[in-house]
Amino acid sequence: MHSRRPDPSPRRRPPRRTAALAVGALVGALSLITVPQSASAAAKLDNPYVGAKPYVNPDWSARAAAEPGGSAVANQPTFVWLDRIAAIAGTSDARGLKAHLDAAEAQGANLVQLVIYDLPGRDCAALASNGELGPDELGRYQSDYIDPIAAILADPAYANLRIVNLIEPDSLPNLVTNAGGTAGSTTQCATMKANGNYEKGVGYALHKLGALSNAYNYIDAGHHGWLGWDSNLVPAAQEFKKAATTGGATVSDVTGFIVNTANYSATKEPYVKITDTVNGQTVRQSKWIDWNQYDDETTYAQGLRSALVSQGFDSGTGMLIDTSRNGWGGSARPAGAGPTTGVDAYVDGGRIDRRIHAGNWCNQSGAGLGERPATAPDTGIDAYVWAKPPGESDGASQAVDNDEGKGFDRMCDPTYTGNARNGNNPTGALSNSPLAGHWFSAQFRQLLANAYPPVSGSGGGGGGDTQAPTAPTGLTVSATTADSVSLSWSAATDNTGVTGYDVYRGGTRVGSATGTSYTDTGLSAATTYTYTVRAKDAAGNVSTASSSVSATTRSSGGGGGSTGLKVQYKNNDSSPTDNQIKPGLQLVNSGSGAADLSKVTVRYWFTGDSSAAGYQTWCDYAQLGCSAVRTSVTTLPSARTGADHTLDVSFASGSLAAGANSGDIQLRLAKSDWSNFSESDDYSRGTGTSYADAPKVTVYVGGTLVWGTEP
Repeated sequence: MHSRRPDPSPRRRPPRRTAALAVGALVGALSLITVPQSASAAAKLDNPYVGAKPYVNPDWSARAAAEPGGSAVANQPTFVWLDRIAAIAGTSDARGLKAHLDAAEAQGANLVQLVIYDLPGRDCAALASNGELGPDELGRYQSDYIDPIAAILADPAYANLRIVNLIEPDSLPNLVTNAGGTAGSTTQCATMKANGNYEKGVGYALHKLGALSNAYNYIDAGHHGWLGWDSNLVPAAQEFKKAATTGGATVSDVTGFIVNTANYSATKEPYVKITDTVNGQTVRQSKWIDWNQYDDETTYAQGLRSALVSQGFDSGTGMLIDTSRNGWGGSARPAGAGPTTGVDAYVDGGRIDRRIHAGNWCNQSGAGLGERPATAPDTGIDAYVWAKPPGESDGASQAVDNDEGKGFDRMCDPTYTGNARNGNNPTGALSNSPLAGHWFSAQFRQLLANAYPPVSGSGGGGGGDTQAPTAPTGLTVSATTADSVSLSWSAATDNTGVTGYDVYRGGTRVGSATGTSYTDTGLSAATTYTYTVRAKDAAGNVSTASSSVSATTRSSGGGGGSTGLKVQYKNNDSSPTDNQIKPGLQLVNSGSGAADLSKVTVRYWFTGDSSAAGYQTWCDYAQLGCSAVRTSVTTLPSARTGADHTLDVSFASGSLAAGANSGDIQLRLAKSDWSNFSESDDYSRGTGTSYADAPKVTVYVGGTLVWGTEP
């Protein structure tokens, strides 16, 4: 559940021979340049942003200004992403490093911000941002990438420019959480941890660039929703220390660290503090916070800074926060704390960050521009910066053939139901997004419309779009439990596209969704609630309310009415691509009366992935006896998100006493032709290996849904 990442910028993978020749010529041309010695230069500043006039990238500025209302922010300084070797010399559609430095001099700027981003085996836990260098190409990273950058920056013509280097987004955090032993681990990250090339590459970059008297290195340090847990924070600080003392580097080569690079985590959560309690329960146990030590980037940056100093980094170490896309303004922004009916309702109702899950990182629906770049805005914070240029896509929403080395990552697909790194939740990604780094006009307009603080003079960022979406139709109650109501509705339409929906309970907005369903939690038992839904678009236009619907929560816990039935699930097969599905199920009666098992059906929702002739099912073990368990597969009349079949589990006879559970039921499912499944997008599949409540596995009594939410 420890989430990951943001994403990158324009990348066009060159033929390697061509790139090598170009860089060789570049290095040759620079070989006569004398590297200025630090002894003859001014001492480095504690905070390079103090008294600085940062460079405005004309390439990004022109694209921003071309958008309706974009001129209001087109003069903001953004980082230049050197995300491939060809970017150093420049390409046909983007100026190179030297041209950027010349442009900075022409502007009268004295600070340039660069992203150093081309490690071997880059972004081992993602696909949309994979790089051009293989896992073992450390030598090429050093000689063809870092060395030419250092040579250009060493030119005496640029000695008066302060060069801020953002060192390798995502690399070291991936070694902490995704390199083995966790549900989100990948073989690629395990390889990079084993060969040490992330640490060697980062160390080499720090040492080479840190030797320049006018360079300031900030190492990427993930975000609070990635490294904020106790189990991650100190190991992360230790990992950063290891990299900063590898390959000739020392901690003196590190000016500081940057958090939230290209991510969406709120700079500050004004209405939800990690120390808050609701009815005696800490908000840390809410689903959103999930026992994290932090819930925003300021407190995370300050806490991490303390851990870094404890590991031996300088006491003056400074932090940067990327605020380019974490404003979360617009109609969905809370105006105060959430209801105190429970920790989930309190946190979800009051949190500024409106994502479905803190692990969602790709082109997030509802996001807005955050705080404008600012110097020393808070204790220990050197600056707010715009590291990710707003309007540059995080990745394509569907597979796109390209020659830029960019893969298709399902986290950019708005129909994907998630993976272990985002708690198997919907992605919250915008639709129709282009390749990573390509200009995404709809995203930029949304960011402008939802900016917080609002952007004056932007005209709302909607490009003149004043047409509101149609009202959602068909609002229905799909399930109720003692403390929740699940809703579904038919999609609204809009002239430019619907970006999400706001759900209102009794006239008060209680949550948002990017799809056409929502579960309102933290409710009181045996209580009637009334709901409406409104649609919204990227320009901030909001529809009229849907027709209202009323729902009454159950009178007892567990979602099972008088029976109080719920189901727990564990995954008995870690491979999502073999030829069998192996769910473990356990029925629990948390009600006050016995449940007649002969009337109970449990449904596990999955995708068949082929037109196989049929399915085989087995009960491998059941504490109550496999003879009492009946299994079958049902083909859905029309496919749903993450499911076109269900594994149906029923019982021949018996009853389940109040407070009892069925015990372990181990099931197995295969296709009749024994072909492989692709389970990663299956609605009911989870990655937990011990029993836990499973709202995506549904329970029915006499055909009536009493637990869970259907897809």
